[in-house]
Amino acid sequence: MRLAYGPDSPEVVALATDPVMERVTRAIGEVSVGVETDRFVSLASAIVGQQLSTSAANTIWRRFEALGPVVPSAVLELEEGAMRSVGLSGAKARYVRDLAERVHSGDLDLDSLDALDDDAVVAEVTRVKGVGIWTAEMFLLFSLARPDVLALADGGLLRAVGWALELGRAATGDEFAAAGEAWRPYRSVASLYLWACLDRGLVPRTGSAGGLTPREAAAL
Repeated sequence: MRLAYGPDSPEVVALATDPVMERVTRAIGEVSVGVETDRFVSLASAIVGQQLSTSAANTIWRRFEALGPVVPSAVLELEEGAMRSVGLSGAKARYVRDLAERVHSGDLDLDSLDALDDDAVVAEVTRVKGVGIWTAEMFLLFSLARPDVLALADGGLLRAVGWALELGRAATGDEFAAAGEAWRPYRSVASLYLWACLDRGLVPRTGSAGGLTPREAAAL
């Protein structure tokens, strides 16, 4: 399953009524990202990848997968030493085990989350050790495909919003929230476009943030 959007998508058309997002969506054009439909895998991989670069997280996750099926019952059979041998810290090994125990026992019913609103999902999954608000928000977006998620503490998004708003710096959470009011009920789609600005090099990695120019937009 993928989340794919382009200029003619109803969500993008709606977002483009906001001048800031109109410039962003016009510059990026199309976005497409995968959705992890295995909810246990989604949360376990999020825990494994916390505070790591993408490449390091992917390497450790592949090693973890090689230990056996990534299902609660199999994870519970793993010794902590085996989990640490593939690169997990002791804390992350315990967090993944806590997730497995909760899902295996039925304390956390991942299949029932569809019936909950976003805030209730966050409350449920953050009961797992090591799963914080940001991880829960990424789960909402990239596993449950919820359409109106805005991760106000995401550093990349704050930088992209500061650039899009021509602030000359990263936006604050309050500035991000205020800008995002115009993007309801498709703030997840807006976030995908803002992340794409980072991925495609439109947002400077150093120096002052700058707005989209016609020349930059035409070059995409």
